[in-house]
Amino acid sequence: MEYTKNAKSIADIILMLQSRGLVISDTDKAADFLKKVSYFRFAAYLRPLEIDKEAHTYKPGAKFETAASLYHFDASLRMLVFSSFQTLEIALRSFMIQTFTMQYGPCWFSDDHLVSNKFRHIENLSNMVQELDRTKEDFIKDHFTKYGKDSFPPAWKTLELASFGILTKFYFNFADSKAKKVVAREFNLPQHEILESWLRAINSLRNCCAHHNRIWNRNFAEMPQLPRKLKGNWLTDFSIPTYRLFAILSCTVYCLNAVQPDNTFVKDFKTLLAAHPEVDVNAMGFTAAWQNEPLWK
Repeated sequence: MEYTKNAKSIADIILMLQSRGLVISDTDKAADFLKKVSYFRFAAYLRPLEIDKEAHTYKPGAKFETAASLYHFDASLRMLVFSSFQTLEIALRSFMIQTFTMQYGPCWFSDDHLVSNKFRHIENLSNMVQELDRTKEDFIKDHFTKYGKDSFPPAWKTLELASFGILTKFYFNFADSKAKKVVAREFNLPQHEILESWLRAINSLRNCCAHHNRIWNRNFAEMPQLPRKLKGNWLTDFSIPTYRLFAILSCTVYCLNAVQPDNTFVKDFKTLLAAHPEVDVNAMGFTAAWQNEPLWK
């Protein structure tokens, strides 16, 4: 079917929103906002204010500023969440290098005898070769100058170039479950299967943050396992939807507490939430009593 809708100017968009019942107290400010944030992106933050989802008409008293504030909350939340992934990524990389290298040597990641799926292994190494080919890092250039390019640099060099996604794929495909369990224990988790489930969910959220996608009311395809009992402070109410943000954030906080006990994620999140009282935490999968959970106190 041919697409026939025409593009609208910012002025036309503002008139359209007003005609649908949205209160815009400062049209100049709204125009400046829409100049920097496309309407298509912003529309997702307007939908909670709609009374008719088909006609896109708004509830009485619905304000443009409310949706704009929600947009800014989501942007700040992405930055807060993304910063936590740096800590987890660096820790995971270090744990894998220490554990697997001491047992299987400097280039364990390239050995196809140590993997569960050889096709995935080939794909993982292909991705790693691309990273090595395009890197500008001096330590890789120096390694190739001294040792040549006939083999991979050791794990402590090569895996520094691996993205979080590639790093987790090496972990998933590693065949030694006992060694993987050692890494999982570093995150205060009893089994590697739980860590794998969490890493998949965390990576999904990380990708959304990296691409500036909406996260506050998103349904995530990767859903983490939620064990009923863990050694550290954890959840008590497991009626939460695992496809919502709260479940993945809970896994993130638990891992952060394991590798960086003095982290301020929960405190910073509560501060951000207090600055945006218009945010409905239920849209993120939070329970009514979430602040009483041991993990979130």
